[in-house]
Amino acid sequence: MSGTYNPYENMLAVLEDAAGRLGLTRNDYITMTQPERELTVSVPVVMDDGRTEVFQGYRVQHSSSRGPCKGGIRFHPDADLNEVKALAAWMTLKCAVVNIPYGGAKGGIRVDPANLSKNELMRMTKRYVAQILPIIGPEKDIPAPDVNTDGQVMAWIMDAFSMFKGYTVPAVVTGKPLDIGGSLGRVEATGRGAMLTLMSYLEKVGKSPKGMKLAVQGFGNVGSIGAKLMREQGMKVVAVSDAFGTVYNPEGLDIEAAIEYAAKNKKSLAGYSENGLKVISNQEFWSLDVDVLFPAALENQINESNAGSIKAKIILEGANGPTTVEGDKILNEKGVTIIPDILTNAGGVVVSYFEWVQNLEAFMWEEDYINQNLGKIMKRAFEDVWGICQEKKVTMRMAAYMVAIKRVVHAKKLRGVFP
Repeated sequence: MSGTYNPYENMLAVLEDAAGRLGLTRNDYITMTQPERELTVSVPVVMDDGRTEVFQGYRVQHSSSRGPCKGGIRFHPDADLNEVKALAAWMTLKCAVVNIPYGGAKGGIRVDPANLSKNELMRMTKRYVAQILPIIGPEKDIPAPDVNTDGQVMAWIMDAFSMFKGYTVPAVVTGKPLDIGGSLGRVEATGRGAMLTLMSYLEKVGKSPKGMKLAVQGFGNVGSIGAKLMREQGMKVVAVSDAFGTVYNPEGLDIEAAIEYAAKNKKSLAGYSENGLKVISNQEFWSLDVDVLFPAALENQINESNAGSIKAKIILEGANGPTTVEGDKILNEKGVTIIPDILTNAGGVVVSYFEWVQNLEAFMWEEDYINQNLGKIMKRAFEDVWGICQEKKVTMRMAAYMVAIKRVVHAKKLRGVFP
């Protein structure tokens, strides 16, 4: 990330606090304070005009104590090592909080993919795979989509890895298209997991979703699908904010129409219109009078500059690390409930796990079976976090960290330190 904000320090601050509340010594969790492996690579690409451009790429493996490393790859102009390290650590915690047998990893390339042609993107992706090849694989580290990457990019990664191996290896990556070993339900999984988590919370506090007002930041896969599924639960989606501005309709947006428009307009709602719609600034978005805010874009979005103006009583963190430590403090003092990222958005990695298992078994599951099992895992994870939240009188973020850290520390103790 550009600027002075360091997301890895943000992660460490919460980690230290949670470990202290668990009564752990530094010796218990010291291996979680730094990644097991950090790889920085240069990615030369022959561009369409014949010149060669070199991009910076990263792959960080934070922890393999509980299984192979797992985490997405993002293409973004602000990608840097600290961001990728933080995202890898959050993946370790996310996999632990939902109790699937993975550790955490993350990857990225510092690039604005909008400036590259499809062929340039393909060449860059495949060269990046060649550069990180020694540390990835179905038993080692399994990438997935993240910001500005999708099923097509995952298909290129699978192909490049398979060409080096000499045979097709579907299980090297998840989030693939169905025709080459992807899983039913994977595209909707993160948004569905967020909806299920919110419904579990509302059930606990005795509230109905019917008529609740929702504002969504980010209208990619997570934001759009999450908004659609929450509207199906009776919520009213009154605002959607993306990089180009915020569309607001106090009577509720036509989410299906908005999704269709964005799909035809480079995933943007710029220029979208419907009856009763207003265009407001992204700054105004944060202070809207809504029940639930659903940040589903990038990290560091809710911070000391805007947390004080937030009127929502519930923050449902669809993105990774959208709230800074300072933002957290302000919101907690205001009595806002934050349902944390490592729980809220874990649906994606849960169904990625299902995809990996299906690839290893060479046996594909039905979508209703996948959604049923996703529901079970998300419900169980919520109950684990809620139980600690009530027992220890801590925030849901702290409870989620405590659940996850305890599992990772226990795994490391059982395995011991090599040699």
